[in-house]
Order: sequence, then C-alpha cells, then structure tokens
Amino acid sequence: MIFVTTNDLKKGMRLAKPVYNKNGVLLYGRDTKLTEQGIVSIKNFSLIGIYVLEPAEPLPPMSEDDIEFERFQTMAVFSIKDDMKALLARKVPPNLNRLTDMIINNYGGGDKKISFTQNLRSPSDYVYKHSLNVAILAALISGQIKESLEEQREIVIAALLHDIGKLTIRDTIACKDDPDEEEQDIIKRGIMDGYNLLEYSEITASTKRMITQFQKEVYDLNGNANEETDKTLSLATGILMIADEYDKLTAMKIDESPMSEIAVLKRLMADETYSDRLVNALTDSINIVVPGVCLELTNGEKGLVIRENQDNLLQPVVLGFDKNIVYDLEKTGDAVQIKDIMKTMDNRIIIDKERLEEYSNKPIHS
Repeated sequence: MIFVTTNDLKKGMRLAKPVYNKNGVLLYGRDTKLTEQGIVSIKNFSLIGIYVLEPAEPLPPMSEDDIEFERFQTMAVFSIKDDMKALLARKVPPNLNRLTDMIINNYGGGDKKISFTQNLRSPSDYVYKHSLNVAILAALISGQIKESLEEQREIVIAALLHDIGKLTIRDTIACKDDPDEEEQDIIKRGIMDGYNLLEYSEITASTKRMITQFQKEVYDLNGNANEETDKTLSLATGILMIADEYDKLTAMKIDESPMSEIAVLKRLMADETYSDRLVNALTDSINIVVPGVCLELTNGEKGLVIRENQDNLLQPVVLGFDKNIVYDLEKTGDAVQIKDIMKTMDNRIIIDKERLEEYSNKPIHS
C-alpha cells in the first residue's frame, strides 16, 4: 500500500480504501480500479491524495467497523467545514446541532470500544479533522463516565468549536505541534479572534466557559476578559484537554510522523494535569492494546497480544513470534515490555485474529 497525491493518480490504480461523497454515499469501493472520471471526482473533493495498492498486492483486511468509522469521518468533515465557514462569515452554523447528535448517537453510549483510526491530514484540512476527532473522543470519554445527555452535548459542541480561531491564521502555523515563540503569538491571536466568533454559534454560556477554560489551560489565554472563569479545572475541560492532546499527538500529517499511541498514553498517565479517571475512560473507549494486536517488544521480538491486562493496559500477555513463547509483561520487569504498536501504511493497527485463536491457550513463560 502506498500514498499517492491527487496530482499523481493514474488510470488503473487500485484503491486501498473506499471513497465517499459528502453525504457518506460510497462512490468507489476498495480494490476499484481508477478511471479518468474517478480521478476527476477525487480532485473535485479537494483530497490531498489517496492510498492505492501495489500492482500485485492483495487487498488487506479491514473490519466493517473500520469502514463505517471512515465513512462517518468523511461525511462529518464536510459538515463541520460548512459550519466553520459559516462562523467565519458571522453566520449561524447550519449543521452544528445535527452533527453533535450524530456523534453522540454513534460514539457517546459508553457501551463499546472503537478502533480510532487516524486519517492523513494536510495543513488545509487539519483544523476540521482535528476538531471532529476531538469531538468523537470527547463523546467516548463522557459516555464512558456516564455524563448526562445535556452535558455530553455541551462537551461535544465545545470540542467541535474549540480551535476555530486557527482558521483565521496561516494553516501551516495552525497545525504545528511545536511552534516557536513568534508562531505561538500568532496562534494565540488567532484563538482570541475565534473566541469572538462564538457569539454567532448560539451555544450555551456553559459551553462557552468550557472553551474559555480550555484556551486558558492550553494556550495560556483568558478568553473574554469580561467573563468570569472558574479557577478549578472542570471535568468537561479535562475531557477536552485529553481528547485534544491524544488526537494532536497521534495524528498523521504529510510532513510529520505521528507519536505512538503507547508513548502518548505514557505521557498522559505521567502528567498530573490529566485526571487518571479520564485517561482510564479514554483507554476503556478505544482499541489500543487488545487481543490480536501486533507489537514490537523491547527485547527485539515482534509479538501478538493474546490477553488484556485490566489493571495495566501496557502490560498484557503477549506471544513472542521469534521464540514462540508467551510473556506476561506484568511479570517480566524491564527485560520485556512494549516498545511500540505495529501498524499498516495507513496508520491502522495490525490485527492478527487467526494467530490469536491458534495461540490464545498457550502456556505463559515465567
């Protein structure tokens, strides 16, 4: 599988991932050969590029949940883009309430884990994709801790709008994770300009306060100088901060490699800014180190998770491929631990269900 920019697409290339329109309708399925008309359609969607299969490459496995998640993301990004353009024009966003309800209905139940797949981002679509994914993660976390529907709606709306000010500045600066001092000042001014746009969004005062507190904590801003802000970090703001940080660090960009989910989790767990309860709610909501996931181990082996550790996500029971023995990482100490998660080219976690079934009852190495 390789990523090909839109301008380099050729007739006959096979799609590795499906392509949808703004309504979520499938236009081109996986393994479809590109036609001249298909290339024109993809260019009209302003896509930076797509994943295609090598000439003799078999179609890689992709679960129905993964396919549905990508379909939803595609449809929702079009929706949030329209909303943000409306706000930039000082108009009421037309899709905000409907999109919020869709996110909560799909991901806010707190009853199942999802595979949180990151799509490739460019500077031009970074804010839209980031805001959407922060909203999805916020719905997952708030659902996991059983927030009320009203509270969930306010948290998700705050997540969708928390970074709109970045659309008022140059996109190459807006998407930077580690801006220099001058760029930080530009970002702060953009965030402040975005705050003033919220008056056109018709959101509640409490949602505005969430955004204000988030901006104060993350960007060292006080938001509206005339508005009182809570000195204590609210639960909702804590959810926004964790969702924002996790998505920001694990996102795939054209010119920058994402941080490993394992490294990000270790970072969140070690930082006292983030509530253990909310970090646990995040890990209980998305598939990271679950049975079937392929890993790299610190002893140099590749391995397969065959059993979760409910007490410590980072210390599961793992089958080492090279020595064909099973390690309980809770008991191996520093000798054998997780180094990283193995992924496909398009940033999906590699799952090996067949080998999991074969080795799930293998004795554990002591």
